[in-house]
Amino acid sequence: MATQPGPEPRRHWLRILFVLPFIAMLWVSSYNRLTPELFGFPFYYWYQLLWVVIAAVLAWIVYKAEG
Repeated sequence: MATQPGPEPRRHWLRILFVLPFIAMLWVSSYNRLTPELFGFPFYYWYQLLWVVIAAVLAWIVYKAEG
């Protein structure tokens, strides 16, 4: 009895992009400071918020590439 070939396995190498925000947030000494300020917000806060946006864009890229 012959087996039917299944769907071609996808390469999920783009998922490695999810590691970037993870590393950026774990490396606290890189953003644990007050300057430079952006619109009155210390660097510590706007850097973290920037990574929220970057992570969302990276998730969208991976979603579109794997879709």
